[in-house]
Order: sequence, then C-alpha cells, then structure tokens
Amino acid sequence: MAGHSKWNNIKQRKGAQDAKRGKIFQKLSREIYMAVKNGGPDPESNPALRLAMDRAKTNNMPNDNVKRAIDKGSSTQEGENYEEVTYEGYGPSGVAILVHALTDNRNRTATNVRIGFNKNGGNIGETGSVSYLFDRKGYIAIDRETTDVDEDEMLMSVLEAGGEELETRDEVFEIYTEPGDFTKVRDALEKEGYELANAESTMVPKTFIQLSESDAKILEHIVEVLEDDDDVTSVYHNAE
Repeated sequence: MAGHSKWNNIKQRKGAQDAKRGKIFQKLSREIYMAVKNGGPDPESNPALRLAMDRAKTNNMPNDNVKRAIDKGSSTQEGENYEEVTYEGYGPSGVAILVHALTDNRNRTATNVRIGFNKNGGNIGETGSVSYLFDRKGYIAIDRETTDVDEDEMLMSVLEAGGEELETRDEVFEIYTEPGDFTKVRDALEKEGYELANAESTMVPKTFIQLSESDAKILEHIVEVLEDDDDVTSVYHNAE
C-alpha cells in the first residue's frame, strides 16, 4: 500500500457519484435489505448490516431511506432474492479489474458486465484470473482537519485499536486492517473520539500499474460504465 493513496480515488468517486445519487441510494438500499434478510435488523449483532449502514452514512444517504430498507428487510412477506457475484477482467495495459455485484438475475448482470468490458476497451476474464492480485482489507480514513493529533499519536491509537498499517497524507490518515479486525478497529477509534471520513471493507491491490494518460482515460470510462450498472456495487483496479 505504501505510496498509494486510496483517499484520492475516494474523493474522485464521490465527486462522480454526486450526479447520480439516486442510483447510489438504490444500490445501498438493496445491500441493507439483503443484510437484514440474512442476519437480522440489529447492526450490533449483524456485521454485514453495520457495514452497509456505514456505506450509507459515508454517501450521505438519508436516515429515512436506511430505515425503509431495514423495515423492508425485516418484513415477513416474500421479497426480492439477491446473490453476490464477482466478475474479473482487464483494462488497458493489462490493468486488473475486479467487479462485485448484487443481483437477482445472474444472466442479466453477466451480460451487462461483459458488454461493459468488451465494448469500452477492456476484456472480461475467467474466474480467478485477477482476484489473486488483491487482498481484502478494512479501510478507515480520518480527515486531519478534524483532529489535532500528530502522526505518532495516531499510530499509537491505531496499534492499540488493532490496526495493521497507518499511512499519513497531507489531508488524511489512512488506516488498513485485517478483514476480521475491521469492526473492532473502527469502533475503537470512534470510541476514542475520532471522526471517520470513510470506513469500508475494500480490495487492495498487491501491485500497481502505471498508465499513460490515454490509457487512464480508457480505464476511467470502463469503471464509469461498470459502476453505472444497477447491479454493480463496487469496482476495484490496480492502476496507480
């Protein structure tokens, strides 16, 4: 992770999502709904729901929307049935792209993702073709403007909370955790009084590929097309 700032990507993603906030809320509602269906409506005992609610908070989703999704998931009536699926492929210069989706129709989603790759400068890959290039991690960002601690103090807080790695940027502290420690670390930092600018489960590339300006634009378009699909929840890549 050293040398790579996930925060820059998050800021760019947030800016792009502002224009399609309704679609983002729809996807988040689906995640919350399924988390409740699978694990119940209490976020304290349902880590998947807590993560989905954190994502909703990060994206400024109204509390009323969150409550409706929880209530819908808690209903005993028969509802939608979604499943998680992952697609793998390549962008320009062999950049690895990992796509996570939540779908009630695998054929529809697979077709849309394949088109998203193949008609925009990428190539869909086989299962396992690029997933080994990523590690699942917990990721937490703390805006340095919201805290007056220095790097040494922040590092002590991260280590005491059980975090794995701290990277200090001009704007932000970036914290990585093992997947199983994410909730514990996030809760410990919040209890200590830190305001979290972002907290999510993510896929972190093991290595990065530097792209030319033209290839970067192609990759940006591929990611934009994929993220615009109603079923796609997350898109990851290993471009620097």
